[in-house]
Amino acid sequence: MQYGTYMGIYWIVKFAFFPLGLAIPFLEYIFLLLTIMVPFVGYYFTRIYRDKLCGGGISFGHAWTFTAFMYMFAALLTSVGHYIYFRFIDNSFVFNTYLVIIQEAEKAKIVGLGDSLKQFEETVKTLGNLRPIEIIMQLLSQNVIYGALLALPIAFFVKRRVPVTMEDNLEDKSEEDNNQEEDNKE
Repeated sequence: MQYGTYMGIYWIVKFAFFPLGLAIPFLEYIFLLLTIMVPFVGYYFTRIYRDKLCGGGISFGHAWTFTAFMYMFAALLTSVGHYIYFRFIDNSFVFNTYLVIIQEAEKAKIVGLGDSLKQFEETVKTLGNLRPIEIIMQLLSQNVIYGALLALPIAFFVKRRVPVTMEDNLEDKSEEDNNQEEDNKE
């Protein structure tokens, strides 16, 4: 849950660059860069978990479960940030900006985009009519599903068998010898 909180804070900061990027295009690149970094941050947090809390070894299933739950907790925390933004701050800024972009593309009369622009415009208008809670539920479910899918390759790369040292082998053998001696005495 701790790493999910860190990831959720990261996602909230990342999301702040999305509407800002619609007004200042350079910030959109920062948003995209931070989005591309999400799996690497997830890998880093899962590796830290493996090394610090699991003794250096973790199975695929354990790593997948940890990573999927980390993304789920991050999605829950981020949905609070999304709700605050869409309920109190946005005032349809994102959707109106997309509609302006579509109208400018229509004015440019780019060949072959006519039907696609109409479909995109209808989609943006439909999304713009959603209540903030409906938008948040959509984003939350997407983040949980994408997190579960992203957890698969991360778990594959993070999995590692617990390293066995010579001292562990000696302790195991001495315990087995003691158990056998006790069994022989009986």
